[in-house]
Amino acid sequence: MDFLEPLQTVWDYLGMHQAPEQADVIVGFGNFNTNIARRAAELYLRGLAPVVLFTGGLGRNTEGLLPEPEAVRFARVAMECGVPETAILLEPESTNTAENILFTRRLLEQRGIPHERILGVHQPFMERRITAAMGVYWPEQAFRVTSPQVSITDYLADAKKQGVTENAAVSVIVGDFQRMDLYAKKGYQTPQYIPPEAWEAFHALVAMGFDKQLAK
Repeated sequence: MDFLEPLQTVWDYLGMHQAPEQADVIVGFGNFNTNIARRAAELYLRGLAPVVLFTGGLGRNTEGLLPEPEAVRFARVAMECGVPETAILLEPESTNTAENILFTRRLLEQRGIPHERILGVHQPFMERRITAAMGVYWPEQAFRVTSPQVSITDYLADAKKQGVTENAAVSVIVGDFQRMDLYAKKGYQTPQYIPPEAWEAFHALVAMGFDKQLAK
């Protein structure tokens, strides 16, 4: 069985597929994938928010892979895309999704920056997870999420260009799917309905050996 078929099912479930809307702040959530920074820059240049905040130090998928915090790397990419340095805020200390949210909130509140509406940018397969985490760590915040507009095959090809093997990239997606259920049970995210076909696809991928990022 080709792994792309079940992976597409998991990928489609994990995305929220929300259209970007006007916001006060664009928040780019840290990761190895610089397309997040490019998407944030695109949205800024379209005039959807006056400020871009990048959040991320080094986490489970980038520690040992990157020489600098995710947020710093993203800011450099965004400036190369045309975002002025004066429009960028950095939160370079967080190491996981909860800290991304909590440290972002702290920074915005400390700086007195309006944030009635936040437009988040993350990986396509992290849209549902970040939304569910916001429901626990910042439930009163108006939040929409978008991501780089890529297919699963394009995503895997780009990950390879950025130094991530196919097995590692797929394993991250499989691990994030598992966390939709596990983290809701631990209270880290709001519970989300997971359809049977998504569970079936997840188990098929685990059986194929894409299990390197499963939480214990």
